[in-house]
Amino acid sequence: MLKKLFNKQEWTEVLKGLPSVYKVYVPVKEGDFHNFRLLKNGTKPGFDFQNTRLSPKSVIFPQSERMFEYSMDGSKEDANVLKEAPKDFSPQVIVGIRPCDAFAFQLVKINFDNPQYQDPWWVQRMDAATLVGFACSEPCASCFCTSVGSGPFSEKGLDAVMVDLGDNFLVRSITPKGEAFLEKLEPGMDADRASLKKALDLAKESEKKVSSKVPTDRLREKVVNELFNAPFWERVSFACINCGTCTYLCPTCWCFDIQDEVQGKDGDRIRNWDACMFPLFTLHGSGHNPRDKKVQRVRQRFMHKLKYYVDKYANGVACVGCGRCVQHCPVNIDIREVFQLMNGY
Repeated sequence: MLKKLFNKQEWTEVLKGLPSVYKVYVPVKEGDFHNFRLLKNGTKPGFDFQNTRLSPKSVIFPQSERMFEYSMDGSKEDANVLKEAPKDFSPQVIVGIRPCDAFAFQLVKINFDNPQYQDPWWVQRMDAATLVGFACSEPCASCFCTSVGSGPFSEKGLDAVMVDLGDNFLVRSITPKGEAFLEKLEPGMDADRASLKKALDLAKESEKKVSSKVPTDRLREKVVNELFNAPFWERVSFACINCGTCTYLCPTCWCFDIQDEVQGKDGDRIRNWDACMFPLFTLHGSGHNPRDKKVQRVRQRFMHKLKYYVDKYANGVACVGCGRCVQHCPVNIDIREVFQLMNGY
């Protein structure tokens, strides 16, 4: 296991030496928020954030992706043949991912990579990715990661982890992927005992700072139909405006739609993120919509994350406690209150 110290002033220059080996994604400040962007000339990484506005799930599961391409031009030899669109599965590293977002990849893996079904593109991108975490010394007020299987210094799903020690970053490998990453970083010096102890002390302090807690202990024992027909859904959904912000910000939402786009005689089959909060998500070709009411869609979102997933996979809830949906919901619907309602019903 490698443990290195890097001066904050040199860290950006160290990362700039990596693009010849990896595609490097780093947090970049855009307006009032940070988001993950590809490191290239002119990119200025910024590690002075609590969490990015969007998780880096789009690095592995793009928001819009060309799956296949085809031509209906009869003069072409490959006319009417559906061919896989070119894709890039070269090595990539996400530097600065928070532990909650890394844990989210572990939860959604059960959908994209399981013994029955594998999404080849998700799997290949995940195999090519190195996740370098950034431990949370100052968790957000809306975070509740410690209640749902993660934590501000959790190492679940990470290959290496960064800790902010003030003037320096301590970077420690966890897996062989993380060790290979650290071996490519120059300069840097071996971490001393004092630095390692400081990181351990920060971890203990950070755990205490996560003030939000949610109950999950009784969710699995609940009867599905009783929760489904509970009287609180009308109240929970009353303010919802079906904007879908919660689903697009969520690192564990995996729903998508597939559409064919044609221009002239050439076409693409494209996969786009979709969301259960949108009325069109369940619209049938017949015109029937089994979830045409707002309350049904709100109920579906929470039932999937806190009940259907729990019952089907028995590995916790489909939520990592990042708090994004709490922070950014324009009408202040709070998933922490829904945890209380469902667990205590």
